Amino acid sequence: MPEPDRNHTGKPEVKGFFDPRTFSIQYVVSDPTTRRCAIIDPVLDYDEKSGSTRTNSAQQILDYVLDRNLTVEWILDTHPHADHFSAAQFLKEKTGAPTAIGARVVEVQALWKEIYNWPDLATDGSQWDHLFADGDTFKIGSIDAKVMHSPGHTLASVTYVIGDAAFIHDTIFMPDSGTARADFPGGDAQRLWQSIQAILQLPENTRLFTGHDYQPGGRKPLWESSIAEQKSANQHIRGQDEESFVAMRRSRDATLPMPKLILHALQVNISGGRLPPAEANGKQYLKIPVNAFGDIVW
Repeated sequence: MPEPDRNHTGKPEVKGFFDPRTFSIQYVVSDPTTRRCAIIDPVLDYDEKSGSTRTNSAQQILDYVLDRNLTVEWILDTHPHADHFSAAQFLKEKTGAPTAIGARVVEVQALWKEIYNWPDLATDGSQWDHLFADGDTFKIGSIDAKVMHSPGHTLASVTYVIGDAAFIHDTIFMPDSGTARADFPGGDAQRLWQSIQAILQLPENTRLFTGHDYQPGGRKPLWESSIAEQKSANQHIRGQDEESFVAMRRSRDATLPMPKLILHALQVNISGGRLPPAEANGKQYLKIPVNAFGDIVW
């Protein structure tokens, strides 16, 4: 007999928006009955060469919401991103919806407060309207949602399980891409393995939506899979145990350069997607620590 669908109440509509600049996927998750929705991991466009920001990616989301006559109930980030700026604050200003992230973000804030030497940074998560703890529940319209703490890629990573869909951020990629790195400050390969195993305990028909797709072999962007597909085909999961996975992940991570925007993005994203305040001349400035990570891959 098939496994009871006891963890699912409802089937949300999921619209993904792929950002080719950062290989990120933004999501609008909506209840077709009530027309209420959540926005997950929105991107504020940033060009590191000119220091310019734009709202083109986030505007795509707003256009979709307007076209579909949706009401935004939540603006959710799965973790403080290291490769793009969060558009959470921009979208809050446009929609009035509350922002939220995992409660363990306070640990990430404390860690990066030291890296940036940022004494004025509040490390209580007050930059968001709500902090979700592991196991917390909420709703998108009439659809039940649950939060799973999924550390490993970062200390604060969470998975949002909304009806029969799970938003697994940078923990598991598409099967031909494997899994996320675990060498950022606060990351841990063993905890990543444990988080993956917890996600794989969801019902087999759970739809999984990843946070990035790097298009291996030049294929078109993809972002939806299932528990069954990941178990049978993910090149970093199939046939592995905890020991072999941790060894593989640590070896692989040692060859990877840091994301080009990590030092730009984290100071924005641990502030809930807020750019630094303007200085006396009316301009905003990012702070880039020099030699913060020691001897790393270039």
